[in-house]
Amino acid sequence: MRKIKNLLTVVVLTTLSFVSYAQTATKISGIIKDVNEKTLESATISLLKAVDSSLVKVAIADKTGRYQFENIATGKYLVNVSATGHDAGFSSIVELKEGNGAIEVPVIVLQPATKNLGGVTVTSKKPLIEQKIDRMVINVEASVTNVGSSALEVLEKSPGITVDKDGNISLKGKQGVVVLIDGRPSYLSGPDLANMLRSMTSAQLDQIEIMTNPPAKFDAAGNAGVINIKTKKNKQFGYSGSVTGVYSQGRYPRTNESVNFNYRKGKVNLFTNLSYNYNKRYNNLDIQRNFRDKDTKQLLRYFDQEAKMQNEFRSYNAKVGMDYFASKNTTLGVVFNGYSNPGEFGNRNTTLISDANGLLINETRAIADFNQHWKNFSTNLNFRQVLDTSGQEITADVDYLTYSSTNNMELSNYYFDAFGNSISKSDTLLGSLPQEINIYSGKIDYLRPLKKGAKFEAGIKSSIVKTDNNANYDSIINKQIVHDYNRSNYFIYEENINAAYVNLSTPMGKKISAQLGLRVENTRAKGNQVTTGETFDRNYTQLFPTAYFQYKASEKHNLGLNYGRRIRRPNYQSLNPFIEFIDRYTYEQGNPNLKPQFSHNIELSHTFKGKLTTTLNYTKTTDIIQQVIEQNEDRNETYVKQANIASQRQYGIAVNSSNELTKWWTSNTYVNISNNHYEGIVNDNFVSLDATMFMLNSSQQFKFAKTWSAEVSGFYRSGGVEGVIVFKPMGMVSMGMGKQVLKNKGSVKLNVRDVFFTQRFKASSNYGNVDAAFQNQNDSRVVSLSFSYRFSKGKVNGGPKRKTGGAGDEQNRVGGGSGN
Repeated sequence: MRKIKNLLTVVVLTTLSFVSYAQTATKISGIIKDVNEKTLESATISLLKAVDSSLVKVAIADKTGRYQFENIATGKYLVNVSATGHDAGFSSIVELKEGNGAIEVPVIVLQPATKNLGGVTVTSKKPLIEQKIDRMVINVEASVTNVGSSALEVLEKSPGITVDKDGNISLKGKQGVVVLIDGRPSYLSGPDLANMLRSMTSAQLDQIEIMTNPPAKFDAAGNAGVINIKTKKNKQFGYSGSVTGVYSQGRYPRTNESVNFNYRKGKVNLFTNLSYNYNKRYNNLDIQRNFRDKDTKQLLRYFDQEAKMQNEFRSYNAKVGMDYFASKNTTLGVVFNGYSNPGEFGNRNTTLISDANGLLINETRAIADFNQHWKNFSTNLNFRQVLDTSGQEITADVDYLTYSSTNNMELSNYYFDAFGNSISKSDTLLGSLPQEINIYSGKIDYLRPLKKGAKFEAGIKSSIVKTDNNANYDSIINKQIVHDYNRSNYFIYEENINAAYVNLSTPMGKKISAQLGLRVENTRAKGNQVTTGETFDRNYTQLFPTAYFQYKASEKHNLGLNYGRRIRRPNYQSLNPFIEFIDRYTYEQGNPNLKPQFSHNIELSHTFKGKLTTTLNYTKTTDIIQQVIEQNEDRNETYVKQANIASQRQYGIAVNSSNELTKWWTSNTYVNISNNHYEGIVNDNFVSLDATMFMLNSSQQFKFAKTWSAEVSGFYRSGGVEGVIVFKPMGMVSMGMGKQVLKNKGSVKLNVRDVFFTQRFKASSNYGNVDAAFQNQNDSRVVSLSFSYRFSKGKVNGGPKRKTGGAGDEQNRVGGGSGN
């Protein structure tokens, strides 16, 4: 803790020194008018840096149409103007030099919007993909084939993202992605994160931001980077909202309905989002396992397992919040989120056991039923205070989150000989696995604009997590329930992370800009297996530097170079030593001996005309956390767990292109080629695996007959390797079309996902005594029909938005022993 206290002292002193740093008092001002020479009150004016269009300040025009920006650093700027019922307007480049005091921008005249139907202003359509300096932005509504999709399915077809059979998310072939919801950690991972994302519909989503190397302001967690899912939140005075209904049909029907509503008057802005999702799906899993002698590797037995699984759940989501604008410089906010996901999961499993010659020995049939219920509630309090006209500000967030789940199971096994005759009594295992997680988090961030376009940031954060996990197993013997002490367990995990960071961005001449950051995180973690008395206590402090450089070679060419060191801590559930059964011979188990993994990430990028971006990347990771498969020949058991398997090295190239080929055809294409090399000791066996993977995401969008649109999209991923799992190629194609109705207030969309039913996950693992292959087929081909209606009354307020939430990466680590 002494290191943390010393660092906080440095942060405070550094901050105070920068506060006293004087700026040149320069000013930019002007007037906004329409084509009739009338001044436009309440127009939103944004001051942008000319070099990269990054936002400097925002102002609102007064009753005379006048705006003013004070204490602006010297440099070149653009003035961007937006107002209800008008097309956006820009000034020419404005240059502030030392000693020129103030500049009056020539009057900016806004043209009326090209369409204004029924009082609804039709703005230009957002592109599907926007490439920014530090992130890629996906505009969800811009894709017709997103209709009827869940948030997980939207992610799956986004550039560079893959989702495996368990719902684990990878970015550019790397696991360890941190997922944020509206800038706040989701606190889930693996299957539990997948279930939550399945319960969120595309109708609730606004944008998806993908950051492969986030700056020091973000938590250091996330080996592969950060994905921020932004939900819809309107910015209008008066009221506005939307209603969406979707019916989907795969093998089973699915429905989702959502309502968004926003009301703003005076200093108060109220917003809410309510949604319901019914989802029933199937999943067929085939596993082939060879059990070999440890020493001679001679084949002993062959297992052919077929599992037919069915999952049915109902999700209820509610988000309610308020922003209070106490003054033009002070904003207070509160957000409440609730999530309830009851469901039933059934597994009908048949395992054929043969000898080394392929002759059937016996057959096991398993019937497993699970009754599950995930619930969570979260509260966020946020505060923003602008300290002066230079843009100096302090923001703060306090979060409380609680997750609880119940999982009641009944697993019965029936045994037969090769001729189908019962050979022994059936056995039944009953399980109750309740879990509760409480998370407390708080952070404070400080921002200070400096001379000549430089900017200084600093902040501190602290989080406390406690998980309470209980596993109670009972066996039914001679029709009597007997407690199973060998399988039952009780595990408590506690964690405290304290962090601080500093970040400085500055121009280095007319064409070069830089951003340097340093984050320090101290972690204290305690685990206690109450049943066995085993404990662990870990305490470690790590530094995480970041560096970004950008060179604007010309108006057409931009070069970027960035570096960052990151950490991936084990999921809470991965540390939990409990056993979760799939059938008599297959189960998952936690690993309390897991250590965090660390990675060094380097990227070199080139952007041409803002439309074509090429990125070279290299990552070196130590103590990488990966899923491994282990076998017990004596008991014919196979189980999955997370383990540290030494090191990973990855390098690759990615190309992202967005082009308007004609007035009616827009093409978005993403290609990624990467090489993964894993090397280390797994279960006392030396493992060295290497593979090159090719990934393609493509979206072709078409506009015709004014109100009609269509899209063909899809992805393809070649074979590759992830840890000790070697996977085969997979891909799919989706098609959709839509029409604007009711004077552009409504839309009807039809979409077919996975048209050719090709999304099958196939993989194998072969090392030491492990020899297994599996194939997974889920209910991926789905036809969806949706209707959405938008309503509003009032005028647009284009003020800036701030991401709320300060809980870091903790939320991403809840649940999912097989997750990230």
